[in-house]
Amino acid sequence: MFLREVFPAALIKIDLEAEDKEEAFEEMVDHFCQVEKINAREEILEALREREAKMSTGIHKGIAVPHGKTNAVDEVFGVLGISHKGIDYDALDGEPVYLLFMILAPPEDSEKHLRVLKRMAELLENPQFYMELLPQKDTQGAYQVICKYEDLFLNKD
Repeated sequence: MFLREVFPAALIKIDLEAEDKEEAFEEMVDHFCQVEKINAREEILEALREREAKMSTGIHKGIAVPHGKTNAVDEVFGVLGISHKGIDYDALDGEPVYLLFMILAPPEDSEKHLRVLKRMAELLENPQFYMELLPQKDTQGAYQVICKYEDLFLNKD
């Protein structure tokens, strides 16, 4: 599964207005539900909160990967949120988060969910990915950055 399939341009939200983690979750879930025409806002939010209660998903400098399993989806979906002002996320390093890669998966699809998380971790190891994605001003530009770095990663061997 390629990240370009999980994070299509339609599921990228530029200029998040959220100031904290809860607002970010709500804004991104609202965007997801609107685009995918899914009426399961509270169920999705609960899945994200439940996972976040175990440990912050603000795992990399300026980056969070909130994720959850929910029956509201029947395949793995991702929503990328970009905040140019930063979000108080309660990240492990205590710093604001600027990129949020939200991943939603059905409970029975743990393998695909883990593969997406692994691919995300691999891309996030490249600081240029973050540096090029952060200043994007439109969804198509952000999507092209995801494609570019995923292609670079796939072709590095």
